[in-house]
Amino acid sequence: MKIGIDLDGVVIDSETTFRTFEEIFSIDVLKNGDKIIDREEPKFQSRYNWTKEQEDEFIHNYMLKASKESHLMSGFKTVYELLKEQGHEFVVITARGGYFPEMKDDALRALEEGNITFDKFYWRTNNKLQACIDEKVDIMIDDDWKIVKHLSDNGIKTLYFRDTNLKRLPESELITEVNNWGDIYRVITNLNNSQK
Repeated sequence: MKIGIDLDGVVIDSETTFRTFEEIFSIDVLKNGDKIIDREEPKFQSRYNWTKEQEDEFIHNYMLKASKESHLMSGFKTVYELLKEQGHEFVVITARGGYFPEMKDDALRALEEGNITFDKFYWRTNNKLQACIDEKVDIMIDDDWKIVKHLSDNGIKTLYFRDTNLKRLPESELITEVNNWGDIYRVITNLNNSQK
């Protein structure tokens, strides 16, 4: 099976780290810690009512720092190795590297520390649908509900790696919610066994 996979919030715990720094910025710098406008949104541009200047200040002062503090998600390495032993291919399809090219290097550092080697990479990818189509992925794992919805609306089977508070999506033949790498292992193993 060919598995498309996002990095942030799926392989690397960066989304949780980014949200931690978003709160620090909101409380300590902007002095408005109660100004979250939508907790279900994964990206700060939609979670907060920040001005463009405030968003730019956050990106400049915190994004790279948060990236450097990020590590592999709990359980990822074990499940990844088991799935690779079963013969699955992994294609990384990520927007990472768009804000700062150094964030790509930081992701590669985290992967090298875990001795993780993916089959192929798509960096700074805003059109994940096209990459999924081009690669003929059997399933895509992502943590952004908007991306999951867009992919599933276009016939791509998805695993929605939903973190606490993020928007729920109705499950269907094309959307399955997962919350950890054990869930992912169960779903992919069951899919693989049903195709034999």
